[in-house]
Amino acid sequence: MRALQASTSYSISFGISSAAPSPPSRRRHVVFSKAEPTEKSVEIMRKFSEQYARRSDTYFCVDKGVTSVVIKGLAEHKDTLGAPLCPCRHYDDKAAEAQQGFWNCPCVPMRERKECHCMLFLTPENDFAGQDQTITLEEIRETTSNM
Repeated sequence: MRALQASTSYSISFGISSAAPSPPSRRRHVVFSKAEPTEKSVEIMRKFSEQYARRSDTYFCVDKGVTSVVIKGLAEHKDTLGAPLCPCRHYDDKAAEAQQGFWNCPCVPMRERKECHCMLFLTPENDFAGQDQTITLEEIRETTSNM
């Protein structure tokens, strides 16, 4: 069986060009940061994930870290966008995507074909599918504590 490693990207970047200095009025400093989702949203998404796994006859990844990171990503989007937009995709405009709904969890590919890009909901025959349809809030905390 192949090993998986869960990760999330919390980063701070400064958009400062290394080219010749521009006049002070033209310098731009851009800071990107990612805040932790609220515990309430994590709990809502945890319960939703368990319920949907049971209802769709799918299972969480054998590596609970993958499940935890995805649930926290969904919770963060629920907090910031008002919808559980898939955290495993790139969007040019997250707010527009969340409003459109195609990639809100469970996304259309999951609902129609049981294809979860995030590996949150895995069919039993998937090599990475575990045997669990449950995850505790404590497991989520433990597996994401040093990310």
